Amino acid sequence: MQSVRLSILIPVYNEANSIAAVLERIVTANSDYFHAEKIAWDVIVVDDGSQDDSYGTVQEFSLANPTVLLRLIRHKTNRGKGAAIRTALAYTHSDFCLIQDADFEYDPAEYPKLLRPLIAGDADVVLGSRTINTVERHPFSFSQAVANRAITRFAGIAAGLDLSDVETGYKAFRTSLAQTVPLHSDGFGLDPELIVQFSKRHAKIVEVPVSYRGRTHEEGKKIGPADAVAAFGAMLRAWLFSGAHTDPATDMLVAMSNAKRFNRWMADTISPWVVGEVLELGAGIGNLTVFLSSRQHRYVATDTDCESLHELQSRTRYRPNVTVALCDFSSPDAMVRFRQSADTVVCLNVLEHVADDIAGLENIHASLRPGGTAIILVPQGPEVFGSMDEVLNHKRRYTAAELRDKMSAAGFQIAELTPFNRVTWPGWYLNNRLLRRRRLSRLQLRLFDLLVPLWRRIDDRLPWPATSLIAVGIAAH
Repeated sequence: MQSVRLSILIPVYNEANSIAAVLERIVTANSDYFHAEKIAWDVIVVDDGSQDDSYGTVQEFSLANPTVLLRLIRHKTNRGKGAAIRTALAYTHSDFCLIQDADFEYDPAEYPKLLRPLIAGDADVVLGSRTINTVERHPFSFSQAVANRAITRFAGIAAGLDLSDVETGYKAFRTSLAQTVPLHSDGFGLDPELIVQFSKRHAKIVEVPVSYRGRTHEEGKKIGPADAVAAFGAMLRAWLFSGAHTDPATDMLVAMSNAKRFNRWMADTISPWVVGEVLELGAGIGNLTVFLSSRQHRYVATDTDCESLHELQSRTRYRPNVTVALCDFSSPDAMVRFRQSADTVVCLNVLEHVADDIAGLENIHASLRPGGTAIILVPQGPEVFGSMDEVLNHKRRYTAAELRDKMSAAGFQIAELTPFNRVTWPGWYLNNRLLRRRRLSRLQLRLFDLLVPLWRRIDDRLPWPATSLIAVGIAAH
């Protein structure tokens, strides 16, 4: 069994009376489990401007327990639970993170429940639900119960999921996923904000029952009515206004995953050429893979970004014919294992990222069996190269003559070279050249995708150039 790394994130504010006992409980309840499962673990405590001696208490525990890898970080002022979690996330390099409150509302002995689905690869996110099949549950106050139900219902709408308890403070997740979603909430709104953002990234979310021993405000509970209002605001912002990835280029890919009609249009356009065993290069998060792979008995989807591959794996997990692999097709060494392995290579909106595109095309040629087909889609029009091309790390936009010449130089016989998607040319010119925008407008994208049935009817009749070019090349060996 391969070792996995876990970081336990603990936000602390005025918990001097309980934090040492919680840390001790983490050790005593989980040491055997961590050893048996080969989990290398550490604890990251963020003291969020406590006015008591929480910071000193954690220091004393760390000195008394030198075998526990503990990092203690201090906020000078109280910024809120969300800010503390964001700080902790910035310091971890683990595979998984688990959030533990600094009191005993959640029992550290239940870590195995949260971690098993993650380690098995059955989940990207695990929520400890306080409301389903619990062995022991101390009732919420009436106002807390009403607020939790309302927040959970709204989060379900925003996330498109039937969840039971989004306000739970007990959750575990893949670290790289959490580190690449935009998070803004400083307070308790972080809990539902995380769920909405995770859902936008196609994360596999699993709920498991956990026990809950809720405190009263007299006993130190800090969440209140204002936090419920803030939670709604955090969810609304995450749902409608926030991006889904901290990297602008990848965020555009995530946004395009919701343009299902447009992606279907692209897939239908190239599908007559997609036959036999297929190798897709630069599949990203699978916006086209999900349409093309249903027709093939063997489909290999590759990308260079590990986090994108996680999302791609999640989206294709019920398709046994799909294999997901890490591969940089611009590298001959990386492509050796795919030599003459495919009848069709699909490479959509990728070639423009490669510094030496002729070498990349030669690698594609080498991966095809004799007579195999390469389907290459690239952005057209050097004259409209602009701000969003820069964000997307495009090296160039192509002319038809340039693409034809480069594919011929790589050994391809051009079977077809056709323009695609004229309808977006004016909008691309406006946003990319005149307004110099650096992100896609999600509202524009929704409206555009809604009207795709119309665009498909009129696209080839429009008098201006197309935004993209599709080339079909036959490999001559």
